Amino acid sequence: FYYQVNIPLKDAAILANCPDREIRREWIQRLLDHDGAPGEDGGIEAWLRLGQAVGLDPDQLRSQELVLPGVRFAVDAYVNFARRASWQEAASSSLTELFAPQIHQSRLDSWPQHYPWIDPAGYEYFRTRLGQARRDVEHGLAITLQHYTTREGQERMLQILQ
Repeated sequence: FYYQVNIPLKDAAILANCPDREIRREWIQRLLDHDGAPGEDGGIEAWLRLGQAVGLDPDQLRSQELVLPGVRFAVDAYVNFARRASWQEAASSSLTELFAPQIHQSRLDSWPQHYPWIDPAGYEYFRTRLGQARRDVEHGLAITLQHYTTREGQERMLQILQ
């Protein structure tokens, strides 16, 4: 959950560093996907419902009291990378989502069989993210291909993604 609540902070950092209005207009959808919009829940609320469906207390998730130090360190490092790196590097780092649709689909296919006690409503996060992640990957890939045209730039991008 700590990662989920920090995704909008990472995306806001990319927006803040990006001078390209058209890219910002498309990128802002990622904030809305996770934070929600007026009258519309986002991914964070869906993740809380997933937590509740597996038996976790949403208030305890929100409090972040159970976040392990290593998880906090890794997530904070990712957000700080987005704040300090060029907006292109930070945006391209989102390509780690490349495999997210397959992972989400695998969860939707297998979890009900292995965890029949989970309320099916808890899977809404994964169902919603299937389309969102595909869209986000296409946008991130377009940015990456547009901005990394030299061998040096492409090697830098591989370093970031590893």
